Amino acid sequence: MPRLYSILRIASLIAGIALITGISVEVLTGNHRVYSSWYMDLQLIACTVFMADFAGEIAADYGAHRRFAPKVLFLLLSIPYLNILQWCGADIYRSAEVAVAALPLIRSFVAMGVVIRWLIGRGVRRLLAAYVFTVVCFTYLAALIFYDYEVTTNSTLHGFGNALWWAWMNVTTVGAAIFPVTAIGKVLAVMLPCLGMMFFPIFTLYITDMYRKRNDDQE
Repeated sequence: MPRLYSILRIASLIAGIALITGISVEVLTGNHRVYSSWYMDLQLIACTVFMADFAGEIAADYGAHRRFAPKVLFLLLSIPYLNILQWCGADIYRSAEVAVAALPLIRSFVAMGVVIRWLIGRGVRRLLAAYVFTVVCFTYLAALIFYDYEVTTNSTLHGFGNALWWAWMNVTTVGAAIFPVTAIGKVLAVMLPCLGMMFFPIFTLYITDMYRKRNDDQE
């Protein structure tokens, strides 16, 4: 069982990286209206791996009922809802339902979480490394979401580079001369500065604590 669990962990990591890479290619090269068939297939495979990893984690923690509840969200986000809607013949146009269209991107956040857990679990236990990784990934994915929904309607957005610059300017609370016109873009414009205000004080406290400990050791 431990060996199988380790294999599932590695498979989940690979699926997470593949999903993040896939959504990047889909957003940058897709038509921003319908998801490509190859991405739908990739999403189904990745979600299947995530669910298998969830089952393996539950089996490894068998009897630890208190640990089950926090993992339910991971399971819910691992379900390939878009594939299920496609099988049912439902309309999966991005403009038809914002919530459903955003689910693959939410699963990308889950995939990112798998990478973070792997990074920390493999010995990189420094809070600073986890902090930088989290901020970079969240900002990058926010730029993807912003570009995906704004590129066809926002005349001030010229390419993904602008979207990435916009996301970084907002997460640092500086702001940018690109104003969102869609509901998703406006939500991101509020969430990114909030993320920055929450995480940058953590960074400051970490650096301060690091220097304090170093001074104590020297004394």
